[in-house]
Amino acid sequence: MKLSQPVDPEQIDLESVDLTDSVLYGKGDPHSIWNAMRRRDPVRWQQVDDTLGFWSVTKFDDADLVLRDHTLFTSQRGTMLFLLGKEDPARGRQMAATDPPRHTRMRAPMQRALTNKQVEKYREAVTGEVRRLLEPALSGEQFDFAGSMMTLPMTAAGTMMGLPRADWPRLTQLTTMSIAPDDPEFAGPNGADETLKEAHRELFAYFHDILRERRNNLGDDLISLLLGMEIDGRSLETGAILSNCYSLILGANVTTPFVPTGAMAEIVGTPALDEWRADPKLLNTGVDEALRWSSPTNHFMRYALQDIELRGKKIRAGDAVVVWLGSANRDEEVFGDPFTFDIRRKPNRHMAFGSGPHYCVGHTVARMTMKILFTELFESFDDFELAGEVEHLHSNFVAGIKHMPMIAKPRAAAVRSQTELVK
Repeated sequence: MKLSQPVDPEQIDLESVDLTDSVLYGKGDPHSIWNAMRRRDPVRWQQVDDTLGFWSVTKFDDADLVLRDHTLFTSQRGTMLFLLGKEDPARGRQMAATDPPRHTRMRAPMQRALTNKQVEKYREAVTGEVRRLLEPALSGEQFDFAGSMMTLPMTAAGTMMGLPRADWPRLTQLTTMSIAPDDPEFAGPNGADETLKEAHRELFAYFHDILRERRNNLGDDLISLLLGMEIDGRSLETGAILSNCYSLILGANVTTPFVPTGAMAEIVGTPALDEWRADPKLLNTGVDEALRWSSPTNHFMRYALQDIELRGKKIRAGDAVVVWLGSANRDEEVFGDPFTFDIRRKPNRHMAFGSGPHYCVGHTVARMTMKILFTELFESFDDFELAGEVEHLHSNFVAGIKHMPMIAKPRAAAVRSQTELVK
């Protein structure tokens, strides 16, 4: 997926565009398509088959309205395109598939458990994992930066959910299968649908076993929190807990790994990287720009609850409406020079974590993890260079790089420190 300057919007044939096609995000240039849509048709209908279709929303303010106003647009019928035309079995039970006010009551205990103060106690564990993942780069040999980053989110998620470390690699693979079932590297022999079903079956079976054990050994982890949660005076049923376990681990693995890879793919070999590395005060604005730039979640879907007109288009009650976050985060009416990675960008009202009631509940964990990662990168290495082809996931849900060969020049102090650790 190209993230730099888009082609002339007039050169894009919007009639031939299929935004559901996972190959577009693995091999194509969706940002040029979204740029053309923002300029020429910012609220556009796509017919998928004889009976199904959806509206694409590509401007920031429209996207914010759709995601923020639950009285006009509901999350309960499905939030991802693979559920188009189907009823989400998790509706009303999973936070992501529940509208306020019930959503608010479900979210509150989780939000209290994920405040900045609470997640700080995981800083040491995340820092240690980041250093372990970057260790191969200290040799000065080529290493797969993206491959390493895809294992990063389980450090915080696995620790906070109390999941055995030995299970983390398989959980990472299963969640990737869930978000990219069309990707040739992760798809099973029986196609995308079966890959998705296999991933879901194994993940839900895994968490079912975890719940059975955890009920007798409650702790201060997030799964224990779900087990003790009461909504309207009633404990969550097993199905609801399983759905929320799935949502938590999916959310972690969807966002965190693809932000540093998207950012580094753009700024390696440019003055922006040198400036960012040289000035620690730019850590916060740089991370926010990495989030805006990468926009790892491609889309969220909602359904209209009533007839509404948006930029002259009549959206009927029951119509599916898809917000393209990567497009909203390149809206030139909100972001000056949006196709430039600006480490000093401020304000930066990006919606990489969504918007409104469903704003990512784990954003504190993701931000902490990314700040630790970039700090370690800049303190341990003097320079970086891309050493091969950057490969993107085939997924209409996630904008992610799965392989990025890179060579890093380690600082002498970092090498000495690692040598001492080995001794």
